[in-house]
Amino acid sequence: MDSTQIWVIVGVAMLIAELLSVSFVFLFLSVGAFATALLSWMGIIPAVNSQLFSFSVISVLSMLALRKPLQQFSRRKNKTLEYSEYVGDKATVVQTIPSDGEGKVFYRGTEWIALTRKGHPIAMGSSVVIKQLDGIKLIVSDTEIEAFE
Repeated sequence: MDSTQIWVIVGVAMLIAELLSVSFVFLFLSVGAFATALLSWMGIIPAVNSQLFSFSVISVLSMLALRKPLQQFSRRKNKTLEYSEYVGDKATVVQTIPSDGEGKVFYRGTEWIALTRKGHPIAMGSSVVIKQLDGIKLIVSDTEIEAFE
């Protein structure tokens, strides 16, 4: 087995590790390994020392140049996939929601943790509109106040 094949195997192993970790680190190690395999196959860097140097430099440079943009792109893409099925639906307050804390609402047969961003409490028994889903918490707005806005 020659060094080109070894670098291809290292590159594939790093891709598999990236798929398992989703950290955008192993991806650049695989780029370095595949680039080193290509340079080795072309005969540009036949010595192991130069291959290790090439792998290190290509991996670090590609990580420095591309990791942040890929992370930003990934975050931006995930924000558009926000779960919004509940937004706009009405729920009933079963535990008063204080202006700076959490209460509970009854929605679709179960109680949910709810909070408001308007800065005023919402009394038990009030009808609210779901504005946003934040993890397992519902961000709600009072329907009466909303009618005047």
